[in-house]
Amino acid sequence: MELLRIPPARNKNYRCCGIKREENIFDKNIWRFPGANKISALLVLIACLQGIAIVVLSYSLALVISKCWAGEGIFAQKVQISLFLAALLIRHALVWWRERILEDYAGTAGKTLRRRLLDKIFILGPGFVQKRGTGNLVTMTLEGIRRIENYLSLFSSKMIRVLIIPPLILIYAIFLDWKSALTMFLVLPVIIAFMLLLGQVARRRAAKRYQSYRILANHFVDSLRGLETLKLLGLSAGYAKTVNAISENYRKATMSTLRVAFMSSFALDFFSALSIAVIALFLGLRLLDGTLLLAPALTMLILAPEYFAPIREFGGDYHATLDGKKALRDIQTVLDMPMPSIDEQTIIPWQKSSSLTIIDVTVGDKGLTNTEDSANRLDALSISWRGFGKIGIIGASGAGKSTLIELLGGFLQPKSGEIQINNTKLLHLRNRDWQKQIIYIPQHPYIFQASLADNIRFYTPWANDEQVRRAAHQASLDKLIADLPHGLHEIIGEGGRALSGGQKQRVALARAFLDSERRVLLFDEPTAHIDIETEYELKKTILPLMESRLVFFATHRTHWMREMDWVLMLDNGHLAAQGHPDDLLKHKAYQSLLHDTPKGDASNV
Repeated sequence: MELLRIPPARNKNYRCCGIKREENIFDKNIWRFPGANKISALLVLIACLQGIAIVVLSYSLALVISKCWAGEGIFAQKVQISLFLAALLIRHALVWWRERILEDYAGTAGKTLRRRLLDKIFILGPGFVQKRGTGNLVTMTLEGIRRIENYLSLFSSKMIRVLIIPPLILIYAIFLDWKSALTMFLVLPVIIAFMLLLGQVARRRAAKRYQSYRILANHFVDSLRGLETLKLLGLSAGYAKTVNAISENYRKATMSTLRVAFMSSFALDFFSALSIAVIALFLGLRLLDGTLLLAPALTMLILAPEYFAPIREFGGDYHATLDGKKALRDIQTVLDMPMPSIDEQTIIPWQKSSSLTIIDVTVGDKGLTNTEDSANRLDALSISWRGFGKIGIIGASGAGKSTLIELLGGFLQPKSGEIQINNTKLLHLRNRDWQKQIIYIPQHPYIFQASLADNIRFYTPWANDEQVRRAAHQASLDKLIADLPHGLHEIIGEGGRALSGGQKQRVALARAFLDSERRVLLFDEPTAHIDIETEYELKKTILPLMESRLVFFATHRTHWMREMDWVLMLDNGHLAAQGHPDDLLKHKAYQSLLHDTPKGDASNV
């Protein structure tokens, strides 16, 4: 069974007899992981053996105590003591076996789930990441998976123990002392009902807390990535206050959840202890009036805490798994998103005679499969190009520059229109042959936690150190390499040496220099968040990279247009003008855009 191919729940909120019923406290979807049936069967077997072991050790211990009380020596109880020790050893061995099974199962399920989630995010493309928020997806991929692993290792085991061990003990208790068994039977539903009531409250509080955590992570990661820009603009203090306010909301949500969790644990412990005390009281009274023997009474007294223990453990650990349940639902929402289709037609590598034609292409602004009714971000776009060349894409923020880059990269699929490569009609550019020809350089290139050399080898993992060093030299990384203690083999990225925005862009450019086979370059505002001096230095590095390639360069900085062979000017999703940069100088809209360029735009570089 494919991991998490789970149909939508059918028990969503609805009203019955005027009462709004919430989603079930138990999530049946945890049984639908690969191998879940086998694990469930093993857990049922272990729970049954544990229940039998508990009964045996309780009976043997009570028998030893009662015979010693009757005057028999301890050495005369070898059989009963051996039986008690064997049952105790078996019980703890079963606990160890269960924990090992669950740890391996949860770890494997978490790794598989993380891989599928990352694959899906990669397929959905950068547009999806921008819509969901980087911090949100990072939280989902890292912390969310860890909480799902905790959910899988705790919830299923505890739930099976609740369903198996108390009934086994109750059945034995009926034959041993039906009056005490009746007390145990009547009290348990009260405890379960109270746990369910508090569980619903805790679930809602936990969902609110998890949402606060995602918002906090999203703001924190985005603010951290743009910290240099915020500081330069004098906005860092304002963002610090925002993060502090969100942190305070998260703290309040956490404390609210903990209050409910503590109340639930207190209630479970109180009712369980009260029930055990009532059972012990009546056992003592019946012992005094001679209507009950010591051995059955001691057995019932030992079994009573064991009877309530599984429900107490389940109630205590349930609150620790609520975030995992919410994370599982959020990840499943991503995995259930419609998979964009892939065009399987063969496309030869781009060369001088190759041609790209886009005719009346329209792209929606919501989702990645364009199934939602929304306003268009690209409306009836038509362009045509042959061979190598530099095509600039310019426009104000929100004009559709990034949308066009994502369309060219195959991350977005058009609602309508026609795309042709070498006169071959394609439904879209999500084509393996086409995407293998592309080098994508975004505003914020991702730096992996690896060596500088391995980061440069992103497109060409087989490249040797000499080739990497040559590409780094072409990207003007010589000074950075000289400053690093281990040179090319210095660990960078998260947990390693931090890089500035300009250095990250140079690493991305080195990746492009290292791969001479890919002939299509897509730049999505690569200098949008770096200072003018750094941009000027990068410009000298980027221009040689564009030679003998098809380049699409999206930017709002107009000085780049002087280096282009052709310019596409976008305005609110429409192609307002296109042509050679010198010819566009006569166009009023282009003149207006030049006039509105910010002073810090390096337009005079």
